[in-house]
Amino acid sequence: METNKLYSLPELPYGYKDLEPYISEEQLRIHHDKHHLAYVNGANALLKKMDEARQSNAEIDVKATLKELSFNLGGHKLHKLFWPTMAPAGKGGGGMPKGKLADAINAEFGSFDRFKMEFSKAAVSAEGSGWAALTLSKLTGRPIIMQIEKHNVNVYPNFRILMVLDVWEHAYYLDYKNERPKFVDAFWNIVNWDTVNTRFEEVSECSCATI
Repeated sequence: METNKLYSLPELPYGYKDLEPYISEEQLRIHHDKHHLAYVNGANALLKKMDEARQSNAEIDVKATLKELSFNLGGHKLHKLFWPTMAPAGKGGGGMPKGKLADAINAEFGSFDRFKMEFSKAAVSAEGSGWAALTLSKLTGRPIIMQIEKHNVNVYPNFRILMVLDVWEHAYYLDYKNERPKFVDAFWNIVNWDTVNTRFEEVSECSCATI
């Protein structure tokens, strides 16, 4: 079986300098062009390895291969969600959510400030490398914060991800050194709430299976 569909690195929806001063051009270039690309290449290489082993009926370490594939696919998927989650400050980025998303956040957390505090703490306290995410349970209609370790640990299966924040050191170290909380604070100035709200409305209106 030949694999003719491969994962690819998406283009950014803005220029490399457009998220400054919150994320520098150098930081964004390295993060997108080097780190995200590494997960794309890693996933594609593992798929090729699996195809070649099946064609030749060769042995592979299934457990290790699938674990590595999960890591690389998780990294690729989360980064694809991450880039559109942001927009230049004052040009779509920053401010507060509106509409149905704002209503759902207020109903769940009591206020936007409470949500912001809980999400920020999830991001800052992620052990080692990881992510903070806002998800939506289709079954309950509740927006729930998810703290992901690495790219693939502690993920709520089948919960739609609405917003993600990458808190691996490669996401902020050039700009903020070891001060992750400062990076998390800066993130709120470039959140693209229109994108997050669109995702919320899509899953709210979807007739897909509930969980």
